Amino acid sequence: MAAIQVSHVEVAGVRSLVRSCGPEQASEAIVFVHGNPGSSEDWLDLLPHAGELTRAIALDMPGYGKADRPRDFEYTAFGYARHLSGLLERLGVQRAHLVLHDFGGPWGLVWASQHPTQVASVTLINIGLVPGYRWHVIARIWRTPLIGELFQRMNGRRSFRSGLNAGNPKPFPDAFVDRMFDDMDQGHKRAVLALYRATDLDQLSRAIAPLLEPLALPALVLWGAADDALPVRFARVQQAYFRAEVHELAGCGHWPMIDDPERVRALLLPFLRQHVSAASSETLRSDG
Repeated sequence: MAAIQVSHVEVAGVRSLVRSCGPEQASEAIVFVHGNPGSSEDWLDLLPHAGELTRAIALDMPGYGKADRPRDFEYTAFGYARHLSGLLERLGVQRAHLVLHDFGGPWGLVWASQHPTQVASVTLINIGLVPGYRWHVIARIWRTPLIGELFQRMNGRRSFRSGLNAGNPKPFPDAFVDRMFDDMDQGHKRAVLALYRATDLDQLSRAIAPLLEPLALPALVLWGAADDALPVRFARVQQAYFRAEVHELAGCGHWPMIDDPERVRALLLPFLRQHVSAASSETLRSDG
């Protein structure tokens, strides 16, 4: 199985940690983009398997994981898309198979709408275009000035674990919860509030849908059926915008790759294998 390499890439003075597998010089790559709260560590199970197909990359986006948290970064879907664009340019990725989760969806889909010749496929995990979406309870708290700051201050490790598990069909591994909580420093919390207060997923979806729909991108949609933040009814909505293969995953919540990693692997890898180009596969064989 491909080994994971760790590096740091800087874009406009903002540094992101990058985990990668597979042929380092390949211009085609599977690109994993986490959501909130999350980091490139969300993909540690999938990354080595993807690296056996072609180059595979997982990123820490600003405000998350081990990435920088500058006060003056544009914590919006468009600001993150710009940072993603810079990362891919610095890494030499010219053709991307996006694997997106949660807020990685808006960031990656905005990028795709702006770079239609560079996006090869999309995998949407509990996210996509969600016209008509209304924010979940915690998001509404974060979006409320003062109340959001107070909520963050009061949300300690025990309450974070309890709240996360309460909204999921089964308890998360302790290491997964602890890792997310340990990343929640003041810079992270500031980034979360700025991002949620700047984002309307309904409006954003309606704005970029006309740019994405004509591309007829191949898409794999994996959606935990028990997600209490992004309802599973949005899974089949993606068929209006993409050439989408849709799987509603019973027994999974908002993080299906954590709840049922074997099932997610079994669905994701054949899809990626089908769409990774023959040229990229040949590069992998030559490097091997």
